[in-house]
Amino acid sequence: MSRLDRIAVVLAASNRFAAGILMGTGLAFYVGEAGGSASLVGAVTTAYFLGMMLLSPVWGAIADVTGRRRLVLLVTGLAATAAVLPLLVVPGLDSTVSLAPLPVSIPGVYLPIGVRGLYAVFAVGFSPVMLAVASEKGGDDGRGQSLGFFNSARAVGFTGGQLAVGFLLGVLAPDGLYLVIAAASLVSTVAAVFVTDPTPTPDEPPSARRIVAEVRRRLFPAAADRQHFSRKGLGWLYVALALRNTTVIGVMGLMPVYLPSRLGLTEFQMGALLAINPAAQAVFMLVFGRLTDRVGRKPLIVGGMAGSGLFAVLAASAALVPGTVARLAVGAVAFLVIAAAFSAMTTGALAFIGDVAPPDRESELMGLRSTAKGVGGVVGPLVLGGVATATSYEVAFGVGSGLAVVAAGLAAVALTESRPASLGGPAPAPGDD
Repeated sequence: MSRLDRIAVVLAASNRFAAGILMGTGLAFYVGEAGGSASLVGAVTTAYFLGMMLLSPVWGAIADVTGRRRLVLLVTGLAATAAVLPLLVVPGLDSTVSLAPLPVSIPGVYLPIGVRGLYAVFAVGFSPVMLAVASEKGGDDGRGQSLGFFNSARAVGFTGGQLAVGFLLGVLAPDGLYLVIAAASLVSTVAAVFVTDPTPTPDEPPSARRIVAEVRRRLFPAAADRQHFSRKGLGWLYVALALRNTTVIGVMGLMPVYLPSRLGLTEFQMGALLAINPAAQAVFMLVFGRLTDRVGRKPLIVGGMAGSGLFAVLAASAALVPGTVARLAVGAVAFLVIAAAFSAMTTGALAFIGDVAPPDRESELMGLRSTAKGVGGVVGPLVLGGVATATSYEVAFGVGSGLAVVAAGLAAVALTESRPASLGGPAPAPGDD
């Protein structure tokens, strides 16, 4: 990457994910503060990942079909920024809102959840397009490093968002926080326009009819058009990712309530603890980006999924030790574990997809990875939030840990190493070219 490219990627990725974490953690905290149950707190996360599950592959497919990836980033970024603004006029979360002229009233706590889902519809267009661009910039020999750099920039945004949200929740009224979210989203959109795009551009100019037909074909492919899912076990990777994300997103969705109410942490302590994960990712992503080019994709995927199960166990254990300092220590270890596990799994999975994806479907298949994540993001907070409401947070985290272990076992059995032969991987089998 050129220096301008690196600056643009850092600004675009860090601000996009900072905006997302500010919004997600902030709204979850406000919902819990207004008396919402663990299930409602989890619904803040579910709303976002529902949008990711449904729309991420659509934006990826549109980017592939049109070849106008920077335009897709611009349109989705501006729309995501605009979607934040309704929060400025949403009534208090403890109020009841009339939907006149309909004879219906709903608790005000549901409206921010709906806005969170609307934001997701557009914000999820960022990752599949940028990941495809980063993958192509790295090529076969440097794909892991290039993706690691992008994910490190992403982790910087998460870190800044988590550190800032604990502080901002204490010093700003909700409207002030919402304006900060909108500003970060806008900066990301402007920066993304300056990222150069080396991915292939279709020869045929896109028309609205062709775009719709091609997106439909890609999202609902005929049997003869699904062969790439069998390469190296790609289809099973998505299943394993969905299971693993059910665990981690379900656990993470409950953290804005679990940490202050169950562990007794202040808002600042909560923000600092949550920031450990993305801060460590900023380093781990670079390390594992290089490692996946050396040792292969599969070991990182399997190890990362198993580590996700360990994270859930450690998170539950934090409530069982006495004293704030001890709980902070156990929590810190848990977030370091998930930082390493997520970094290993993500760099391995993204490089794996980049290895086996046809060049004209890379954004689409990167988007499908987000769909798998979205499935976990929808199911995880609902299931684990329901278990936590019916039993306890510790039991819910234990259930989640079991799902991550199943995901690791599935990946170990179903995936075949995809690292290119030029990096020391196995020679391509017939039909893999």
